Amino acid sequence: MIAVYPGSFDPITLGHLDIIERGSRLFGRLIVVVMRNPSKTPLFPVDQRVAQIQQATQHLPNVEVDTFDGLTVTYARMQGAKVLLRGLRVLSDFEKELQMAHTNKTLAEDIETFFLATSSEYSFLSSSLVKEIAKFGGPVDHLVPSAVALDICQCYAKTPPTALPQTATEPAPTPASMERRAESVE
Repeated sequence: MIAVYPGSFDPITLGHLDIIERGSRLFGRLIVVVMRNPSKTPLFPVDQRVAQIQQATQHLPNVEVDTFDGLTVTYARMQGAKVLLRGLRVLSDFEKELQMAHTNKTLAEDIETFFLATSSEYSFLSSSLVKEIAKFGGPVDHLVPSAVALDICQCYAKTPPTALPQTATEPAPTPASMERRAESVE
């Protein structure tokens, strides 16, 4: 069975990679499709995001990476996919994803949405959070694949991908504090 995992992946995070790896064990062919979102200003161009995902998933023989500009269900039909794979982190994701799944069902009754709960260690993680941390000079190499961390470092020309020591006045971020910050960003 063919599944499509759509997203902007700007950048791909270890949470995305977790969903891809687990999805690749469930489906015979998994296509990660980088979708263009006109309401967002991306950090990386589409072709660079595709290359980043290809590098991060090269160990998964049944995973392909593609790009598309249009409705996800249109792309799924073009590929013969019967499943849209979506990851869920927090309750707010569920509300948005369920609405999207119902909408997609009105457009394509033959395509199902399959939800995977993100592994708990990535439940706080979002691309927006990664970009915010990097923008302010924080390390992101523990949140994204190493090659992506290097790309982010070059974009912001700040912190090289190695964990920075914490100062006495600056406590280490916790997953809960990072999630609160991510919710305020999104």
